[in-house]
Amino acid sequence: MKHILFIAMSLSVGVVSGVDLSVADYSSIQDALNANPDRMVFLPAGDYVIREKIRIRGERSGLFGPGRIIQENPEHPIVEIENANGAEIRDVTLTRPEGKQETSKEGIIAISCRDLVIENVRVLDNRGPAGAITVRECRDSRVSRCLVRNYMRVSIDDRTQSPDWGYAFHCTDGTGVSVSYSSGTLIEGNRIVEENLRPTPEVKAKYRLGEFAKKNPEKGIVTNQQTWDAEYTDNWQQGSGLIVTAPSVSEFTRILGNHIENAAQGIDLHCDRVIVANNLITNSFMGMKAMHGSRNVLITGNQFHRNCLWAIGLMPGAGATPGEPGKPETANSDGGSIVSDNIISGFGEGDSAWIWGEERSPFKFGTGQQADDPPLVNVLVRGNLIDSVGPPHYSYAVIIEGGPNEPKGLIFEGNQFPPGNRGVVNREWEGLTSEKP
Repeated sequence: MKHILFIAMSLSVGVVSGVDLSVADYSSIQDALNANPDRMVFLPAGDYVIREKIRIRGERSGLFGPGRIIQENPEHPIVEIENANGAEIRDVTLTRPEGKQETSKEGIIAISCRDLVIENVRVLDNRGPAGAITVRECRDSRVSRCLVRNYMRVSIDDRTQSPDWGYAFHCTDGTGVSVSYSSGTLIEGNRIVEENLRPTPEVKAKYRLGEFAKKNPEKGIVTNQQTWDAEYTDNWQQGSGLIVTAPSVSEFTRILGNHIENAAQGIDLHCDRVIVANNLITNSFMGMKAMHGSRNVLITGNQFHRNCLWAIGLMPGAGATPGEPGKPETANSDGGSIVSDNIISGFGEGDSAWIWGEERSPFKFGTGQQADDPPLVNVLVRGNLIDSVGPPHYSYAVIIEGGPNEPKGLIFEGNQFPPGNRGVVNREWEGLTSEKP
């Protein structure tokens, strides 16, 4: 038994020290990966300064270890994983040096991969609109137990090329984890935290946040006339802690047990057949939303704390379409979802509370952005709790927008919704549900 234990310990030491597959034996990380295709390479402790992206390709290839990679070039991502099956990156730290932290590139970007694993990776100070961890056109990927810290920057959101908007504005922008055009993705146990840019009046004034930077001759289709005339939008916190997008393509996503703090939008979904469970979203202006044709979304057992515009929002959007006449299978509509057993606490008490005024509500069920958006249909809202200490910081516990494409088939069961300053719900109930909130 002692001999078996000694052999096992020896093998373990050999793997961890990476004697035959260590970056220490090569002139660079990239040389080590190139010399060992389809194998995992160990990154010893220490700092590794790079000016070009690290490229991972092949079968069961990757990088692991306690080393820290510092990308000095803001025009490159830190690590790119492309056309790889079973690739892994574990335990490493990825960052950018002071003065070069603002970027348009990702910390990790994975494209066209299958069975990808990103685990216990720290992505620090990769500040920009691209996701600090980005998964695109992948299948059956896993992002687990990672830390993303300080991923936002001051930017301009330019929507002048879109007929829907027609303007550009000063904003803060950045996304922690971004998944698009992907199926079977597991996002679990990650910590996504922004500590640098907080939505204070001083930050707003310093960077002219919300003010138009450009404006087209004609107003955009979905742009509010008041916003257009004032040349200002309250929606200057852009980006998300976690986003899964590409409606009707991205599906079978599991978002489990993540901690998201000080985001703009905590979780942003434009996808189908999703489980959002046991997450904690705190001090984001919006806890989460599902729109643009998000179907069969299960939102259960989450904690939403100190959110300020709404905690949970479901609504159509410009990406939702009724489909071709006579072909219902081509429709991309929202609904068939369950919102259950969530706790909403401290609503309206977060950093951005001063921005939103009477628009705020813990729950919002909307009508969409365009007149032809198919309505949100068939949502069960059951067993949720709004917990307020002292007077509520909202007008209504639930807002249901009206109009030709108003939500249909909303059913509320067994919820604890203390009334806001103006009541529980903002409108008459006939024809909407089988039970009031």
